[in-house]
Amino acid sequence: MTSRLPEGAAPSRPRPFANSRIRPVRLGPRSVAALSLVSAVGVVGFTWPLFTDPGSGLAAHAQDAPWLFAGLLVLLVAVVTATISESGLGPKAVAMLGVLAATGAALRPIGAGTAGIEPMFFLMVLSGRVLGPGFGFVLGNVTMFASALLTGGVGPWLPFQMLAMGWFTLGAGLLPGPGRMRGRAEVAMLAGYGFLAAFAYGTVMNLAGWPYMGALASGIAYDPHAALAANLARFLAYCLATSLGWDLGRAVVTVVLTFALGPAVLKALRRATRRAAFESPVAFEDA
Repeated sequence: MTSRLPEGAAPSRPRPFANSRIRPVRLGPRSVAALSLVSAVGVVGFTWPLFTDPGSGLAAHAQDAPWLFAGLLVLLVAVVTATISESGLGPKAVAMLGVLAATGAALRPIGAGTAGIEPMFFLMVLSGRVLGPGFGFVLGNVTMFASALLTGGVGPWLPFQMLAMGWFTLGAGLLPGPGRMRGRAEVAMLAGYGFLAAFAYGTVMNLAGWPYMGALASGIAYDPHAALAANLARFLAYCLATSLGWDLGRAVVTVVLTFALGPAVLKALRRATRRAAFESPVAFEDA
């Protein structure tokens, strides 16, 4: 038996972007609150050298403070990940997370030791764009942790790297126009975001390692007794002297890979997202 349309009625057309807002993780109030807390603590953990009172105890223990913040960030990132997972990270989303995190972790060693060749960044941008900010934050954390185990890069800097990568991927999920912008305009926007975010990632990671310099480079090292303006000038000199070339290489590689592989990867991620049907409950029925 077939149904007929009323006389004069036009057949409905599928909406081209009906699935564009499918998200494997929906951020609820608890997740947003936990994410805001860890981000606030992370901002303090990254920027404390610039705003510490020269006479405070934190300035007196400048070499120990990064360890303190690293330990605190480990606990907070774990809490945020658990909270987001509790809010709806189902088995299909976990499988997608595992595949993307393993791929990102495998890409990172490709450019190890070569200035700025870090192909994992472009994958994080595209994944965050398609899968949303909540999934993106968890993916950035897990990918950086897994890659650190592969490359032997475990140390007090790892929690800062995990948080910074989580911000990096989360930001891609917050970019405007998820339902209407496609094609070259979307790829250009993602390339521009990747370029800027690659520099931002390098800058915040410089802040995390800067207090360790000590007497190794007296002209650009953090001085706990200097004023804000003086330390800011030292930090800018430190970035120019130590990481500008690396950050530029990372940004350029991210842009090139986004333009070259972005359309195909976006299409594959969106197809996988539609087929996974994250928002459909899994039910078992008797045969």
